[in-house]
Amino acid sequence: MSPSSTDLTPSEGGVGLSDSALSQHRRAMLDLINRLHMTGVQTDMDLPMIAVIGSQSAGKSSLIESISGITLPRSSGTCTRCPTECKLSRSEEAWKCIVRLHITTGPSGQPCDVINTPFGPPITNKADVEDRIKRAQRAILNPSVKAENFLLDLDDQTTDEAELSFSKNSVSLEISGKDVADLSFVDLPGLIASVGSSGKSGDIDLVKGLVASYIQKPSCVILLTVTCETDFENQGAHHLAKQYDPEGKRTVGVLTKPDRIPAGEESTWLKYIRNEQEPLVNHWYCVKQPGSQTLKKGISWAEARKQENDFFALTQPWSTIEPQYQKFLRTSNLTERLSMILSELIAKRLPEIQKELINILRQTQDEMRKLPKAPSSDPVGEVWNVVGEFTTQLARRLEGTPDEGGILQTIRPHQQAFKRAIRATAPHFIPWARGDARELPEADFLANEEDDSQEPVAVVPAMLKPRVSTPRSEKIYIEDVLNHAQRARTRELPDNYPFIVQQTYIEEFTEKWADPSKDLFQAVYDILKDDLGTLVEEHFGKMGRGGALHSVLMIVHEHLESASKQAKEKIDWLLELEKAPTTLNVHYYSDYKAKFLGYYKGCRDQGELTKKLQNYQAPTTIHANPIHGQTFQQGIHKALAGLNEAGISVKASDLPKLLPMDPMEPALLIMAGVRAYFQVSYKRFADMVPLAIDYEVVRGLHKGIEQALLEGLSLTGPDAHVRCQLMVQEPSTVASKRTELQKKLDRLRAASLELRKLFV
Repeated sequence: MSPSSTDLTPSEGGVGLSDSALSQHRRAMLDLINRLHMTGVQTDMDLPMIAVIGSQSAGKSSLIESISGITLPRSSGTCTRCPTECKLSRSEEAWKCIVRLHITTGPSGQPCDVINTPFGPPITNKADVEDRIKRAQRAILNPSVKAENFLLDLDDQTTDEAELSFSKNSVSLEISGKDVADLSFVDLPGLIASVGSSGKSGDIDLVKGLVASYIQKPSCVILLTVTCETDFENQGAHHLAKQYDPEGKRTVGVLTKPDRIPAGEESTWLKYIRNEQEPLVNHWYCVKQPGSQTLKKGISWAEARKQENDFFALTQPWSTIEPQYQKFLRTSNLTERLSMILSELIAKRLPEIQKELINILRQTQDEMRKLPKAPSSDPVGEVWNVVGEFTTQLARRLEGTPDEGGILQTIRPHQQAFKRAIRATAPHFIPWARGDARELPEADFLANEEDDSQEPVAVVPAMLKPRVSTPRSEKIYIEDVLNHAQRARTRELPDNYPFIVQQTYIEEFTEKWADPSKDLFQAVYDILKDDLGTLVEEHFGKMGRGGALHSVLMIVHEHLESASKQAKEKIDWLLELEKAPTTLNVHYYSDYKAKFLGYYKGCRDQGELTKKLQNYQAPTTIHANPIHGQTFQQGIHKALAGLNEAGISVKASDLPKLLPMDPMEPALLIMAGVRAYFQVSYKRFADMVPLAIDYEVVRGLHKGIEQALLEGLSLTGPDAHVRCQLMVQEPSTVASKRTELQKKLDRLRAASLELRKLFV
């Protein structure tokens, strides 16, 4: 806020309380600010107020009594141990005083909900006020005791017996009557110069901090009391006021006990009244209150005011001070000026208060909207709903979603890697002797069938890149195959070899299928586990209380383990099946055996005829194939055509079979049979393992998971309501924040309502 909005400048001439129009305006302003204070909104924004400060024994209590017309407690340890709010208002009704306890901090000194609690019934006899205030202060200083207990007839209590030596909580006095001025202020504990026998080591800083928390606010008018019986510079209140109001724009000075000035030193203090020493924008005032002996005699408020008038009218040098400074003498002039200053400050601050209130209200509402959704009043229904939403979304993701990060899209690269790994275990038969440097040519009939490089691969995070191991197949030379076959012969005929030879080679590649299968399973398991964790966090993450998130994770992980166990059993079962070579796909097996036999034979015979037959392609036009001679092309074409006319179906690729008998024929037959069986078995295995994992783990994960959650979370038993209530309960930090914001909203809305009343 800019300095101009808080500068307090004296009005020319001054207007007395007899001006009814002005008095009504003041009263409206003061009533408004008092109602705003009652809402507790001063904790959220800066509201105009007057704070009375001074060192101990500076005459603060006497000043308050002279302004309010009541008697404050004088017993040791209570009168200055907590703030006292005085809300004065002129009324045509009979005099009364309402005492309240204004609680803003808890027993440990931490901020708490603002509470305004009535302390006893309204007081109609001024003589009863002192005792009520004394009891209220005891209640403030003993927060662990019920306040009502202090309204009973209790023995006197000393400060040493109180729980607190000082408190930020205050006693609020609402005083109204015909002879009461329109004014509101707060009397703060006096600043301590040293700790006495009944004090505590931290009391000096505690009181100083309490006073500073009031006077540091830009809209706080500082009523600084300075006693004339002590050197000005030795009074700490003056230094503290100057620290927070260095230019003296919002400080009103009050000199007390002028009758205690040593003879001949009056001129020193007159400089303050003339505003020559420590000048203040709102000037210095001087008041004269009854002495302790006079108070003991029970002087009335009216008599005290008469004695004060007589003192300033008859006592030198106060009686002869220049006329323009006479208005700065006497309590009545001070009270009138304070009332005017406060009402003018309120009127000046009112538009700003309205804007600030709107802005703070909007900011608080935004903060409230940012909080998680508040717990439902039906905890069982809410938890069931969350479980239902979780299982529904899980089912949708397991079935497949058309997005790049879907579960199936993430699994697919691992399935493709698995297929390639199984394909890589194909026996690497070499149809010539060891030491031959020739390269084994690619089998044309496998080229397109085995190429899956064009399959679309989903984009997946680096941590989920395919990690299926790819076993390597060692070269198996033809002489090794033949030697193996000959060693295995028992009583077979010379042209027969035991099936154990083929079975051995088949077992060699099927044994290599276990690791890629386990790798694929582990990859799918990890993907599902990560996705489950994300889904659980998304749906149950807000249920941090009662261990809900941890419990759900344990349940779904146990369910995943159960599904995984079945998948592992299926994989082991499939691996076990492949240990016994067999197939009903005879046509597929026979076709590939014939192709591989012709392929291996062609690789062994590198003669000119063989090369020509391997490269032969039937002409599709009248032009001859440039790779072969025209005569060769025509001859082969006629031969094939003739055989077809005779009912013998022969392809060009079958022609190498017509070559002479190879001494390695038995080995070639074994190699062709094993390689053909690999084509049959690897394709079915490369399909069945992913299908088994998909059925048992991916699709199977959804089976029974909802029931597992309902039972695991005890959502169907007699304690379901208590359990669910604990689950949906907010974390303490969020709950505290929500409560704090809600109470702040209540204060702001109540203050907004009071502001609207002003313009109705």
